[in-house]
Amino acid sequence: MIRENHRGFKFDWVTIVLFLLLVGFGYLNILSASHVGEVTNYFDTSELYGKQLVFLGLTFVLIIFILSFEAKFYERFASIIYLVAILSLIGLFIFGKDVNGARSWYGIGSMTIQPSEFAKFATALAVAKYISDLQTNMTTLKDQVRVAAIIFIPALLILLQNDAGSTIVYLAFFFVFYREGLQQVYLVIALSLIILAVLGLKFGVLITALVVVTVLTFVYFFRKKKRGSILQYVAALIVALAFSYGVKLFYEHGLKTHQQNRISLWLRLEKDPAKLERMKKEEAYNLIQSEQAISSGRITGKGFLQGTRTTGKFVPEQETDYIFSTVGEEWGFIGTSFVVIIFVVLIVRILYLAESQKSQFSRVYGYGVASILFVHFTINIGMVMGLIPTVGIPLPFFSYGGSGLWGFTILLFIFVKLDSNKINEW
Repeated sequence: MIRENHRGFKFDWVTIVLFLLLVGFGYLNILSASHVGEVTNYFDTSELYGKQLVFLGLTFVLIIFILSFEAKFYERFASIIYLVAILSLIGLFIFGKDVNGARSWYGIGSMTIQPSEFAKFATALAVAKYISDLQTNMTTLKDQVRVAAIIFIPALLILLQNDAGSTIVYLAFFFVFYREGLQQVYLVIALSLIILAVLGLKFGVLITALVVVTVLTFVYFFRKKKRGSILQYVAALIVALAFSYGVKLFYEHGLKTHQQNRISLWLRLEKDPAKLERMKKEEAYNLIQSEQAISSGRITGKGFLQGTRTTGKFVPEQETDYIFSTVGEEWGFIGTSFVVIIFVVLIVRILYLAESQKSQFSRVYGYGVASILFVHFTINIGMVMGLIPTVGIPLPFFSYGGSGLWGFTILLFIFVKLDSNKINEW
């Protein structure tokens, strides 16, 4: 399984260099966010930056291990890898360790391992395996349901562990399905439901009804083909209003208080000034401090290890979910733009390589990698800048932690290996 010919070493070095830039710059920012006083020993494992350096060293060992296997190994054993990932998620309910209210970690001595970070690449492999085995174009309902089940199982297990942030990431596979032939109507429905949910929460059912009636009237009179009957439009109106009302009920009775507050702050739902101020202190403290840290960096930043809000520990969890605020304060607009550009180039590069694959398995997996990175990158930076509600997910290759770093590394370098062994070279 491990032995390969010389052609297996034709790796895409553009992708590898982009990866090295992200992990290298990420470590510098973890060092800034976690150090206290003068740094005298970078290998001090009692400090977070020392532990991260150990994680980085093990990461390169992991890369060598991943690239040493034959590319066919990952396709052949995709189902087994997925099953192991599912069992590891189930095992958390029995042997898991509670951290910050989520039962998402295994405790191994002084270390913790988060299986959900590894379940992402396992699910991407399983999806690619199923679609490529059936040579399906995702147009039949049966295939759509089965592939959705592959994603739904780990997503549900993670949600039951009180880790909603990691669950949201599984929506990334929608982009994969769309590339493989999923009908455009699903995209329209998904966008419509998001708009209806926001309208219902922000303006209420009455305003939502007026908007829906206006849209349906426009469609009815200006659509020349397949206009449909009045009853169909009435049914669409009823379904839309029922969904909007259901979202509001779920918001009021299904979400926890802190989740409600985060959405309320994002949509500016709270009208009581006193309560709004209290919510800002409790739920938006991280966000406010993060925004202030980023804005204080201006164009060029305050300099490496010179961020006053970073060194003063004003931003909670700055070395993990809010690591981007360190970039903003110490490296300024130039630094944040650099990070965004590197991520965008990496994602575009993966999509370009995915389209060049002659194996459907490799192409689907490549799209899975790009989609997962895109969702993580978009949500994390959007959260830190207050563009979307606060969701606890890391910035790939940047945030502190071994599980996240290793999970993303495996995700990426399996594709690097698949790309280095295109089907015409096997």
